[in-house]
Amino acid sequence: MRKHLAPMAAEPTAADLAAIDTEWPLIAAELDVLDAEITMLYAEDHGGPTALDWRRLRRAEAGVIRAAAELADRTTGPRRAA
Repeated sequence: MRKHLAPMAAEPTAADLAAIDTEWPLIAAELDVLDAEITMLYAEDHGGPTALDWRRLRRAEAGVIRAAAELADRTTGPRRAA
């Protein structure tokens, strides 16, 4: 049995909640991709995905890219022109 485990806090700290809040747009965008992928999997049982299913997946993937770029901009600060 391990004896050197760090004690676990019962609840998240304010810093933990702030980090989640900062990353939430990216988390939500990734959940949209997951939802679109699940829809595509279920569509296979009903004749395959429709054009609308593919469009939804592409939009969700683009949303992840946008959210990741916005998060990177927020965490690294403004960029300077070279």
